Order: sequence, then C-alpha cells, then structure tokens
Amino acid sequence: MDYSRMGGTRMGSNTPRHAEHNAKGTAKNPYDRKADKAALLERMKAAAKKKEG
Repeated sequence: MDYSRMGGTRMGSNTPRHAEHNAKGTAKNPYDRKADKAALLERMKAAAKKKEG
C-alpha cells in the first residue's frame, strides 16, 4: 500500500477543546507577572504558629 498517496496529515487535531481560564498571557495571568510569595509565607507562618500552640 502506498501511504504517500493517502493525503496529508490532519492539522490541529491535537488542540484543546477550550482555553484555560488561567492561561499564561491572559488578563488574569500576564506573562511578566511574578508569583507573590509574601501571602504564601504569611499563611505558612500562621499555620505553623497554630500548630505549635
């Protein structure tokens, strides 16, 4: 069987059906934004303090 005569490959069949709500480059998650670690550290410290006492 000559597979070269069967036609080209189907393009775009591996694309997702929807866009993610927090995808990089959107208004909610811009490319140049760094993750804010201060809020995370505060939550971790509060949890550690709560666990201690």
